[in-house]
Amino acid sequence: MDYSQKLAALIEMLIAQGASDLHLGAGTQPVIRVSRALTPILSEAMLTNDDVMGLLSVMLTPENKERFIKDQELDFSYSYGDKVRFRGNAYYERGRVGIALRLIPKVIRTIAELGLPPVLETFAARQQGFFLVVGPIGQGKTTTLAALIEKINQERTEHIVTIEDPIEYLFENKKSLIDQREVRIDTKDFESGLRSVFRQDANVLMIGEMRTPETMSAAVTAAETGHLVFSTLHTNDASQTIDRIIDSFPPNQQDQIRIQLAASLAGVFSQRLIPRVSGGLVPACELLINTPAVANLIREKRTHEIQTVIETGSDDGMIDMNRSLAELVRSGEITIESAYSRAANPKTLERLL
Repeated sequence: MDYSQKLAALIEMLIAQGASDLHLGAGTQPVIRVSRALTPILSEAMLTNDDVMGLLSVMLTPENKERFIKDQELDFSYSYGDKVRFRGNAYYERGRVGIALRLIPKVIRTIAELGLPPVLETFAARQQGFFLVVGPIGQGKTTTLAALIEKINQERTEHIVTIEDPIEYLFENKKSLIDQREVRIDTKDFESGLRSVFRQDANVLMIGEMRTPETMSAAVTAAETGHLVFSTLHTNDASQTIDRIIDSFPPNQQDQIRIQLAASLAGVFSQRLIPRVSGGLVPACELLINTPAVANLIREKRTHEIQTVIETGSDDGMIDMNRSLAELVRSGEITIESAYSRAANPKTLERLL
C-alpha cells in the first residue's frame, strides 16, 4: 500500500466532511469526528497494525519514530502540504498502534469569528499580566489563544515567543516578531524555554500548557517582571484553576505563589463548545477578571467565594457560565438539555431560564 497516498485520501475526506478529528487504529475502520459525533468511514477497509504504523511513518521524522517506539507514545504535528495542519498523538493500546489527529485550521480566526465575547480583546491590549484559557480537552482553548496572539501580531510591535508541544497554529510576522519554539526540537522542555525567554527581549509569551510547578512558577514570575503571558490548563472553572496552581506547590511555597498570583493574574477564561441547534458548535463561557476584590480573595485563601464574585461582577466585565448557557438557550442556539449537561449548578441555571 502507498501510505502517503492513503493518508492524503483520508485527509481530503476529513476536509470535505468538515471533520475536526481523525482516528486510526488496528482492527477498525478510520473514524472521523463531525460536530462532536464519531463516525466510521464505512467505505474504508479495516486497518491492520502494519497499516497504522505505515501511516504514522509518513507523518514522523526518523527521530520521532524512534522516540515513539522507545516511549510508546508521542505528541507531534503534521502539515498536509499548505492546506491544513494537525496536532497528533500516537500511542499503543493492547500492543497495537493508535493515532489521534486533531485538525488545526490554516486561517487563524478572530475573536468575533469564533463567537467569543469582545471583552477578551482587552487582554490582548495589556502590557503585562497572566491570562489563562481553561477547560476540558477539545474545547477550543488553543484556538482562542491563537486569536489573542494574532490580534497582538496585527496591532502591536512586540516580540512574541511561544513554547509549545507540539507547535500548532503557525503565525506569520506582521507588526510583531514571532518566534515559535517546539519542545524537544527547539528547546529541551517548557522550563528551559521559559528560562531562556528572560534573555530574549520578549514582550509576550504563549505557553502551550502549564504541566509542572516549575512552569507555573516561571510563568507567574514572567508576568510579574513585565511580560504578558498566555497559557492553558485542563480545569473546569476559574476558582478550580487558581486552586490547582496553588495546590501544585509544596505547602511551604503556597503562600508565596498565592501572593504572586494575586498580583500578576489578569484573568481566567473558561469555555465549552456546545452543539448548535442549526449545526456546528457554539461557545459558552465564563470570565474571571482579577479585580482588587478578587486579588484579595486569592491572598486570603477564600477562592471558594470567587464564583459569587463572577455571578455578580457583570459590571466589571465578568461572565457567568450559567448566564452564558441561559442566553444561548433563550436565543435558540442550543437545546435546554445541552445547557443542563454543561451546568456546574443546574439549580442556578433553572432560575435563570
